[in-house]
Amino acid sequence: KSECETKVQAIEGVESVDVNMTAVVRSTQHSQPVLPGVKNIIAVASGKGGVGKSTVSTNLAIALSMTGAKVGLMDADIYGPSIPQMMGIPITSPKVGEENRFFPHEKYGLKVVSAAFLTKQGQPLMLRGPMLGGIIQQFLQNVEWGELDYLVIDLPPGTGDVQLTLTQKAPLSGAVVVTTPQEVSLIDADKGVKMFQQVKVPLLGIVENMSYFVCDGCDKKHTIFKEGGGQTLADNFKIPLLGQIPIIPGVVEGGDSGVPIVMGDAESTASQAYNNLAGQVAAQLSINQSKDNTVDASFELAWKS
Repeated sequence: KSECETKVQAIEGVESVDVNMTAVVRSTQHSQPVLPGVKNIIAVASGKGGVGKSTVSTNLAIALSMTGAKVGLMDADIYGPSIPQMMGIPITSPKVGEENRFFPHEKYGLKVVSAAFLTKQGQPLMLRGPMLGGIIQQFLQNVEWGELDYLVIDLPPGTGDVQLTLTQKAPLSGAVVVTTPQEVSLIDADKGVKMFQQVKVPLLGIVENMSYFVCDGCDKKHTIFKEGGGQTLADNFKIPLLGQIPIIPGVVEGGDSGVPIVMGDAESTASQAYNNLAGQVAAQLSINQSKDNTVDASFELAWKS
């Protein structure tokens, strides 16, 4: 956007210019009874907890929204829902409309539903396995998502009931698997990739989180948790490495304050990595479609001379 504004501003006679970018996103979904208004459903998964999956889900969803797309974010991490905290959304019950359908909360241009909204602030959600499927069914069928270009679903870690329910009930367009570079994370991420392969969900690629740290004093990349793990995993399965997200304090601060890094510090290296990740995810979805079912972009110029 800034490059377009700069180039048009340089034209002789132009005094001011405003660029309004939108996304024209084609659907990977054909006719379906579940989520008929949603063009692309993206599952964000991890083999184990603690790798930053929810942080990736949140910033990816906002970065996609910044391209002009209509985006929803479903927090399906039933036992550890953290997206309301990361988004700065109060834990309140959603508004309920006709036929007992409820409306998502809205923040930063996203429509957001979370398992955290099903209980009081600070209270655990204690459910047995069979009940999890019912909650996921509600999120899929009883929420007024409306028309969306992308629905990003933050899955729980592992390969359990929620993952299986979603793969059976929702027409997933593709999955993103988040890992950190060290071997202990890669072992479980490997299992996550294999799960999606077995249930025939397309793998969009791997995201290596906490990939490196850049020292303020020496401006050098330090690979704290080893190096190359994400690329090795991607190579083993012949899928893309979609991005490498650096460790910076702003990511943690943004998650704690409810202002994700892509909103709070758009010029940071992490924000740039998330914006690149959003582009890679959109590109992979496009590649998975037919030649006539691609993602286009459009923008409008308005200037005074």
